[in-house]
Amino acid sequence: MSKQEKREFHSRSSGVFFEIKRTLFKKKSRYQEIEVFDNPYFGRMLFLDGLVQTTEKDEFFYHEMLIHPAMVTHPDPKQILIIGGGDGGALKETLRYPIERVKMVEIDPDVIAVAKKYFPWLLHSLEDERADILIADGKEFLEDSQDKYDVVFIDSSEPVGPSVTLHERSFFELVKDRLNPSGIACAQMGAPFFQMESLKRAKDDLKDVFEIIRFFLAPVPTYPGGNWCFVYLSDQVDPFAIKREPPPDLQYFNLEIHKAAFALPNYLLEILK
Repeated sequence: MSKQEKREFHSRSSGVFFEIKRTLFKKKSRYQEIEVFDNPYFGRMLFLDGLVQTTEKDEFFYHEMLIHPAMVTHPDPKQILIIGGGDGGALKETLRYPIERVKMVEIDPDVIAVAKKYFPWLLHSLEDERADILIADGKEFLEDSQDKYDVVFIDSSEPVGPSVTLHERSFFELVKDRLNPSGIACAQMGAPFFQMESLKRAKDDLKDVFEIIRFFLAPVPTYPGGNWCFVYLSDQVDPFAIKREPPPDLQYFNLEIHKAAFALPNYLLEILK
């Protein structure tokens, strides 16, 4: 009997496959197809519309690198906003700091329900009295609210389906309007090899929105190419102006990794100049 496989295509001619030990969950929600599989090496894996979102084995690479560069450089992060992030990983990392409040705005309640059942880190985070979980479209939430934040994290999926608006210039203009003067925004930007044109468009869109735009990289073994791109955005705060030590017991991020992550290879420097 042949093994079951889940395939994710990164381009028309390449991709990656994962062995399926068993299917734990599969449902078409209002917004997307949600699947949870058990893999012999990566453990439980969450897919949205056929794309890997997170796994038990390697989630720390992505979530630590999305959250900690901003949190160790902001002068005094107290009010935090997470757009997306329904799997709870970004929330988990944010709550490692002595913040006052964090709002997580996720459009799809089914993602949260699935994560609570199959990925236990979210359940613990939801019990934290500092966390508010809101079910809403991220862009509409920013349009309707005038609250200000010290740090905004955009933990979106690929620029397809419900996440399309979270990759547009108009969305980042809203993010800037909701930041305090010393605020920082960090967002995932995609695969630096497979999505080079998307990165260039993002740089062109952002250059007139924020004074400081710094792209940085991190390994994520289950994402296309095994390498992922993020962006650090601010008007006042330099990403190399470290204000505090990161929390203990992190699996990937440290201050040396922080500094090194902003060193880009030549092909990206050429694209992003």
